[in-house]
Amino acid sequence: MLRASRLPTPTQDGREHYRVEMPSDLSRVDDLIDVVVGCCFGQGEPSCRTRFRLCTVVAEAVVNAVENGNRNDPARRVTVEIEVHADHVIIGVTDEGDGYDTTTPPDPTTEDALERTSGRGLFMIRELADHVAFNDRGNTIWMTLPRC
Repeated sequence: MLRASRLPTPTQDGREHYRVEMPSDLSRVDDLIDVVVGCCFGQGEPSCRTRFRLCTVVAEAVVNAVENGNRNDPARRVTVEIEVHADHVIIGVTDEGDGYDTTTPPDPTTEDALERTSGRGLFMIRELADHVAFNDRGNTIWMTLPRC
C-alpha cells in the first residue's frame, strides 16, 4: 500500500508538504493518484473539474516517469512531492532517469502525429495545469493546480 509521508513545513506558513515514493510499476498508478488526492484535499471533495485535472496530470506525469524516465525498471523509483497551499497545490514528479529535453517536445497536433497512440501526455499536462515547470536535468516536472 502506498502512503504519503508528511514533511515538516520549513516556513511554518500553514503549507503542508508530503512525499510519496513508488516503484516503477504502472499497476500502482491508481493507488498513487488516490494518495495524492487525499493529500491535496483531505476529507473535502474538489469540484469534478478540479479532480479530473489533478488525476489526469498526475497520471500522465507518473506514466511518463515510469515508461520514459525509468524505462519500466522496477528497481527505479518515482517520487511525488505535494505542496498544499490554501488555494492551490504544487505537485512534483521525479524519476531516476537521465532526463528529457523539455525545450522541444513533439507537437501531437500535427497531421502526422494525429494517428499515434502515444506522445500526448506532456501536451495534456500543459493544457490542464495552471503552471508547468521542469528542473534543468529534465527528470522532474512541477505542476500547479487549484484546490477548488
